[in-house]
Amino acid sequence: MSDAAAPPTGPAPAGTSLNRARRERELAALAGGEVVDLLVVGLGVTGAGVALDAASRGLTVAAIDAHDLAFGTSRWSSKLVHGGLRYLASGRVGVAFASMRERRVLLETVAPHLVRPLPMLLPGDGRRALLTGAGLRGAEVLSRAAGTRRATLPAPRRIGPAEARLLVPALRDTGEGAWLSWDGQLVDDARLVVALARTAAGLGARILTRCRAVTVAADGALVHDTVADAPVRLRARAVVNAAGVWAGGLVDGITLRPSRGSHVVLPASALGDPRGALTVPIGGSMSRYAFALPQPGGLVYLGITDEPVEGPVPDVPEPTETEIGFLLDVLNSALDTPVRRDQVLGAYAGLRPLLDDGRHSGADLSRRHAVLTSPSGVVTIVGGKLTTYRAMAADAVDTAVKVRTLAAGPSRTASLPLVGAGPVPPGAPPRLVARYGSEAAEVLACGDPEPVADGVPVSPAELRWGVLHEGALDVDDLLDRRTRVGLVPSRRAMAEPAARAALRP
Repeated sequence: MSDAAAPPTGPAPAGTSLNRARRERELAALAGGEVVDLLVVGLGVTGAGVALDAASRGLTVAAIDAHDLAFGTSRWSSKLVHGGLRYLASGRVGVAFASMRERRVLLETVAPHLVRPLPMLLPGDGRRALLTGAGLRGAEVLSRAAGTRRATLPAPRRIGPAEARLLVPALRDTGEGAWLSWDGQLVDDARLVVALARTAAGLGARILTRCRAVTVAADGALVHDTVADAPVRLRARAVVNAAGVWAGGLVDGITLRPSRGSHVVLPASALGDPRGALTVPIGGSMSRYAFALPQPGGLVYLGITDEPVEGPVPDVPEPTETEIGFLLDVLNSALDTPVRRDQVLGAYAGLRPLLDDGRHSGADLSRRHAVLTSPSGVVTIVGGKLTTYRAMAADAVDTAVKVRTLAAGPSRTASLPLVGAGPVPPGAPPRLVARYGSEAAEVLACGDPEPVADGVPVSPAELRWGVLHEGALDVDDLLDRRTRVGLVPSRRAMAEPAARAALRP
């Protein structure tokens, strides 16, 4: 344990900036032989969560990623912090309750600036409406047991056709109305990962992107610094493998069965600019749904599929035309006017790192997380989902502390707000407040606050902030992960010149 590290009492106030100079300085110190308590491999939501959990306990930490923050599965989610109604419907009460508990922690303490209540509309259709009502009432009981206040998420209720169409104007009027419930929605999943990494950095963690793990052992790893094109030996007293779908390639004895979840990006106007999410049952299943989720910037994300993936794991998975067509068909079953294929603005897919239990496949594989320890002592965390990242991280650090006999207390992250979670400065633009919280005024001071082009909701100030404080090293980092402009290819092309300008010294 580092003598200088002390348990935090609130959000890290200083030292949270990530940039190229800091990366080079900290990587050089580690390459020079410095030993940390914990090395984390992977900087998705789970790996960044592990880094924060460990640093908040006073451990010295280095966390690496082959690419960038939120490069893998963590940026390809539905952007929901959800209570797991699907899991409740299939009898997995424990998974649903854990999701609801973690949703409350994020909404009320950890990231209230990044997570907000989202109205969810589920059209009624006879017998299914009765079952839905029973499920929502059961979820309400669990949600209150998990400590969620009604001031945070209101109770579900049945609404009539007119109120339903106020929330989703494109909804087909069947005369039956809908169930209205509430869930949590992230302004952006990659922003959550960045906030976790920066908060960890403020507590002394070394956050090092572009460092690909070549070999991993219980006392460190050999990595390849792809910026300098050079090998680096990192030394640690314990190692947590949080590489997601790539975890099995680093440690023997771990077999994953990735499942692809695909989404379609639509203009919000195609659904009448909805103010709530539309939940559409998938035919033939009582526990699977498609979600049309309104987003900032005039978009709607439509998802999600659940397709088993065979063969090598790609760096960036791609949705298939079959999946895109399937999602549109499910959505259109609930609309007055169908959404056409030529209205699709973009599409994306992520791979769930599901542990192969030898008994199930695809959608039947458990969404529970697992913490595994190799014979050599490397701790691996796999499975789970974005909503429960904090609990997963705490379990992984608990295991590493025990297995490697580290001096550390219990997890503190349930009461630790992330950077940006403080009071919002008066007069800051609402769009920046929604993405940066209390740091909105500082972002504004980085440059021109106006959009880089008509219809492209990102400014030069945000791009420069990404370079100076969020560890962005190239155009892809800025457009595909810090701002997410890249989810719509036409917008990405218009923003690229501004991104290149932001990277200049």
